[in-house]
Amino acid sequence: MELVGTVGVFLGICFSCLLLVSAWKRMHKEGKLPPGPTPLPFLGNILQVKTSAPFKSFLEKYGPVFTVYLGPRRVVVLCGHDTVKEALVDQAEEFSGRGEITRPRAASREAGFSSGRRSWWELRRFSLTTLRNFGMGKRSIEERIQEEAQCLVEEIRRTKGQPFDPTFFLSRTVSNVISSVVFGSRFDYEDKTFLSLLRMINESFIEMSSPLAQLYDMYSCIMQYLPGRHNRIYYLVEDLKDFIAGKVETNQATLDPNNPRDFIDCFLIQMEKKRSTRRLSRSSAPIAFLPRKTG
Repeated sequence: MELVGTVGVFLGICFSCLLLVSAWKRMHKEGKLPPGPTPLPFLGNILQVKTSAPFKSFLEKYGPVFTVYLGPRRVVVLCGHDTVKEALVDQAEEFSGRGEITRPRAASREAGFSSGRRSWWELRRFSLTTLRNFGMGKRSIEERIQEEAQCLVEEIRRTKGQPFDPTFFLSRTVSNVISSVVFGSRFDYEDKTFLSLLRMINESFIEMSSPLAQLYDMYSCIMQYLPGRHNRIYYLVEDLKDFIAGKVETNQATLDPNNPRDFIDCFLIQMEKKRSTRRLSRSSAPIAFLPRKTG
C-alpha cells in the first residue's frame, strides 16, 4: 500500500510539472506582444493584479497598451479613450479578429448561415443591416418606443405612489422594444413566457459575472471537469436555446420570403439563400474527364 501511495504522489507531481511546463510554453509560443510584467507558470500575473486598481501600476510602467496573463490566459489591455479609438476605429480592419472566449459549449457551437467556419464579422454585418431595416437607430422606431413608454407609465401608476425598484420596470420596457424587432411582437408585462425569458437572461449575466465564472475563464481546461455552480450556466443557455428554437419553429411554419416580419424571418431567409448558393456552386463545379489509356 505504501508503494502504491508513493507511486501515486510521484505521478501527481509529474502531471503537475507537465501542466506548468505546458502553460509556460503556451504563454510564450506565438506572436509579438506589447510589453508587460513577467508571468508565473500557471498563475500568470494574478498575484500582481490589485483588486482596488487592477491595472494602474502596469499602466504607469508599460504605457496604455500592455500584456498580462490571467492564469494561463493571455490578455492585451488597452487603456484610455484615444488608445481604444485608435485600435477599434482608426485601425478597425487590423483589430477585426476576435479571440476565443470561454463560454458554455452549448453556446459556442457553430450556428448561423456562414459556410465553413462561422464568420462573426459576417454575422455582425447582417445583424446591423437587418436591425437598421427594422428601424433601429432611426426615427421609424419611435412609435414602438412611445408605445412601451405609455405601458411603463401605466405600470408605474399601478404602484399608487408606493416605493418601488424601477430596475425590473425598465428592463421589461427595454426588452419589449427589442422583442418587437426580434420576435415581431411585444409581450404583456405579466406574460409568464416573457418573465421566464427575462429571468433566464438576468441569471445568465449574474452567473457569468460571478467569481467562479471568472475562474472558469482562466482555467477552463480544469474547471470544465469539476462539479460546482459554474456549470449552472450550461442549463441556463440550454433553456434560452429552447426558447429561441420554439420561436424559430413558429416562424418557419408561416414564413413568407417576400414579407419578413422580424429579425428571425430575415435570418431564416438569409440561411436559405446561403444554402441555395452552396448547392448551385456544387452543381456547377467543373468536371474533368481524363482520356482512357489505349494500347
